[in-house]
Amino acid sequence: MSSWLADTIERAEEVNDWLSPKRKKSLSLLKDTRWPTRKTEAWRYTPVNNIERARFNVVESQGAPATDIPHLNAIDIVFIDGIYNAELSSKHFPEGLTITQLSEGNSSSWALDSFSKTKPERHFFGLINDALATQGCIIDIAADATIEQPIRIAQSFKQGTQTHTRILMRLGERASACVIEQLEGDELCFNTSFAEYQLAASAKLEHYRLAMQCADAISLGGCHFHLAEKAKLNSNLIGFGSQLSRVDYDIIHAGQFTDSKFNVIYLLDGKELFDLHSAIEHTQPNGKSEQNIRCIVADHSNAIFNGRIHIHRDAQKILAEMNNRNLLMSENAQINTKPELEIYADDVRCAHGATIAEIDKEAMFYLQSRGLSRNEAQVLLSFGFINELVDLMNNQAVAQWLRPILKQRFAAMEVS
Repeated sequence: MSSWLADTIERAEEVNDWLSPKRKKSLSLLKDTRWPTRKTEAWRYTPVNNIERARFNVVESQGAPATDIPHLNAIDIVFIDGIYNAELSSKHFPEGLTITQLSEGNSSSWALDSFSKTKPERHFFGLINDALATQGCIIDIAADATIEQPIRIAQSFKQGTQTHTRILMRLGERASACVIEQLEGDELCFNTSFAEYQLAASAKLEHYRLAMQCADAISLGGCHFHLAEKAKLNSNLIGFGSQLSRVDYDIIHAGQFTDSKFNVIYLLDGKELFDLHSAIEHTQPNGKSEQNIRCIVADHSNAIFNGRIHIHRDAQKILAEMNNRNLLMSENAQINTKPELEIYADDVRCAHGATIAEIDKEAMFYLQSRGLSRNEAQVLLSFGFINELVDLMNNQAVAQWLRPILKQRFAAMEVS
């Protein structure tokens, strides 16, 4: 067993709270799980030995909050270095919305049962989060409630911190809401941030995960969704690479006539790494799922995508699509993509595609011949590659905030 993992288990055994029954189960699984290495299939392209080499502290909050998103008008839940900040968080919530801190979760009758129920046990760092997450929030939206304001869960991290946060959310029948998970920080830190969402019958969720930690940060997290009958999910992931970034997505279609859309943009430069694993589980008939993943890698960066669609035996009349498009901007950059279909039903329509291409040199030459600088041409072509997914974002405040940030990142990328 890894020495870091042994220390983590020892620290987790000292945690005693209302979640202890669930923590004990995850600790038991951790003790029987080997530390991920290059021989572990799910981690073959993503080395985690830098977690063992680095030294992190569990400290009181001292950093700065995440960047505000102009014109968002959100309900803010703010965490700085993994600790809830009541001063910067919203105090009043609309009718039908209840938000409780994870440390006070024993007041929510459903929370204990829901904790770690949607997130599969196979996620190694998810088990670590189970054992150590004492900070986070529990969001409960009543049946038939429509929450007009977005709920923004803003997290920021600074040098040397180790944090573990958890989000639990339940949408009642026919309820609708928008949730934005925003993670920022570029210094050497380590965090696991996992979220579980339960959508009741006919509920609708607009979801964003802005995984914008970069540079030296180490970030391992996941979003996990459980869709009941006629539930609809529209999820967007924006990822910047860092020393080590990984996000696991699981969307479980547990009822009939469910519908999920998952759009992803990730941009890597320098020696950054970003690893995305997605799993779509169709367990009931008449469901739809669509995945669009766009990735741009430059310099010596490394992008990994493993996407899996699993259609169970009784899940007839499923329409499932997965499309992974990658733009390689450097001969030294690396892309590893692995789409998977596992189908046990015979009346389904499924498709997947994966492409890797270089930036079009003729297009670059044409734009430069029309007076654009190399940098301007690069930004224009790169942004054109992902702009379709930005345009599909329903929340225009998020889309408008992202556009200049993405263009600035494109301009800094090295083309070779």
